[in-house]
Amino acid sequence: MAARALMFQGTGSDVGKSLIVAGLARILADRGLSVSPFKPQNMSNNAAVTTDGGEIGRAQALQARAARAAPTVHMNPVLLKPQSEIGAQIVVQGRVHGAAKALAYQRLKPELMRFVLDSFSRLKREADIVLVEGAGSASEINLRTNDIANMGFARAADVPVVLVGDVDRGGVIASLVGTKAVIAPDDAAMVCGFLINKFRGDPALFAPGMVTIECATGWQPLGLIPFFPDARYLPAEDALALDRNSPAKPGARIHIAVPILPQIANFDDLDPFEAEPAVEVVRVRPGAALPGDADLVILLGSKATIADLAALRQAGFDIDIRAHLRRRGTVIGLCGGYQMLGRIVRDPAGIEGPPGVAEGLGLLDVETVLSNEKCLEPVRGEAGGIPFSGYEMHMGVTSGPDCARPFARLSAGAPDGAMSANGRVIGTYIHGLFNEDRQRAAWLARLGAGPSAVAHNSLVENTLDRLAAHIAAHVDVDRILNLAR
Repeated sequence: MAARALMFQGTGSDVGKSLIVAGLARILADRGLSVSPFKPQNMSNNAAVTTDGGEIGRAQALQARAARAAPTVHMNPVLLKPQSEIGAQIVVQGRVHGAAKALAYQRLKPELMRFVLDSFSRLKREADIVLVEGAGSASEINLRTNDIANMGFARAADVPVVLVGDVDRGGVIASLVGTKAVIAPDDAAMVCGFLINKFRGDPALFAPGMVTIECATGWQPLGLIPFFPDARYLPAEDALALDRNSPAKPGARIHIAVPILPQIANFDDLDPFEAEPAVEVVRVRPGAALPGDADLVILLGSKATIADLAALRQAGFDIDIRAHLRRRGTVIGLCGGYQMLGRIVRDPAGIEGPPGVAEGLGLLDVETVLSNEKCLEPVRGEAGGIPFSGYEMHMGVTSGPDCARPFARLSAGAPDGAMSANGRVIGTYIHGLFNEDRQRAAWLARLGAGPSAVAHNSLVENTLDRLAAHIAAHVDVDRILNLAR
């Protein structure tokens, strides 16, 4: 018997759809239901490796975890990963399908819809309920033709829709009523109710607003969800999260500086450090200098290493990094950041743009050759004698003399990464390294921060439980469940 399904679309990006789906997934899983998250199309460079050997958006991996389900490529069949000159890399059912700029991608959508519906059909055969998340705004009528992410999918798959509005950004009444006004009547008929998210203050003050929206749209009010501050402990879906200020940590004993580059990827590698009370992570955008008191500089992954290398130099971060090393600081490069630390990055096949060669920072005696073959796999091993588990997600092979000093050994015995002779410049392809409590504790001890105060995996699990309780207290879950079909 096919599963029921319900779709959550937003009045805009970052209204909280991902967290609402995650919270509902945990609620329903705890009721004994088999729950599967699904997002037809996602645009994000924050990705995760799946159990079936592909990649999906990080938000869908988190939702799968909330549902206590193994993440599969079918939970996010189309993933767009923005690059520089070539537009976006298109990942279909977990594998690289090609690349396209915005206009060309619009013409490609009808071809991609069959993959979307195929993945959705597979999930429906395996679950009791599928919770579907839309992308961006339901009112983007300029993109409605060939749409696969919002109403185009809802209509094709006959999935009812709950519309989510964000009161925190203001204008939520107009955004919901305005959505009803601009979308086609047949699309509006798919919407069965609405949720208001991120409310602050006295809920009684917004009661007239709920009535106004209901009267103007004919949609059922399903809940007014207060702001959930602990969301900061969960991996973010996309780079919009980087614009939010982290809570101040006046008692921080170490400072980690992170240059924020245009094509930054998998920045959830920072989350475990962000959660440590003794650690202040300083995100530095072009126009500012890396702080002189930084103990560690982390170069994160990149979807376009060569373009981000140019942006790094243009911002003067290369000068700051060399000054940091002269002060006996430490630098670690993760994935694309590792590639930047080397002498040369070669792109003979034009993977990231026109074929060419770029000079790296020259802080590690290695060079990278980009290629079409993408490494996507979970990994385990040891670094500094301490076990870790994580994943690799990269295109390209790095080699050179400094690889004779590998950062880590994988469980199969293969070396990973490279280190400078003095051990203060490190490169690795391993993502998720700092999620491992023992690994992170070793880094904190090395930097003089004292012992780790966080069990990170437990923190994420407990936060998902609190999110579920938070949503259950403010949303009519039984009513939402009854709306699914």
